[in-house]
Amino acid sequence: MNADKADEDSDKAPASILFVCGMNAIRSPMAEVIARDMLGSGTYIASAGVRPGKRDPFVDAVLEEVGLSLDKRQPQTLDDLEDGFFDIIVTLAPEAHHRALELTRTNAVDVVYWPTPDPTVATGTRDQILAAYREVRERIRAMVAQRFDRSK
Repeated sequence: MNADKADEDSDKAPASILFVCGMNAIRSPMAEVIARDMLGSGTYIASAGVRPGKRDPFVDAVLEEVGLSLDKRQPQTLDDLEDGFFDIIVTLAPEAHHRALELTRTNAVDVVYWPTPDPTVATGTRDQILAAYREVRERIRAMVAQRFDRSK
């Protein structure tokens, strides 16, 4: 394979992506929906958490602002996944990264860590809290575009 072909292949989105965070309530479901929107139907995209979580209404609010929705999707753990094989696992929290490395130590799968702040630590007014969630949404959008954008 020549160098140009290798560069071209590295710019393509993988066939399957798993986003993992602590409880699959904020960062990883946001990443799943954003990636689906940006990459289309040619890539299988899922998300999960290390621990069980509950749906966060602020996620629904900030996704709705950009025309996206989780629909009826509920948080799930890594144990809940129907398919355990992915081309790449993107972790968004330290505990998720450690868990993904443990799960994949005998598999040939890329595990990458995208440090992403936890917006639940934000305090103040509703608008200040929503601003923290928007910042996470936009950070994830930028990272998905940078890593997986097929139009490069």
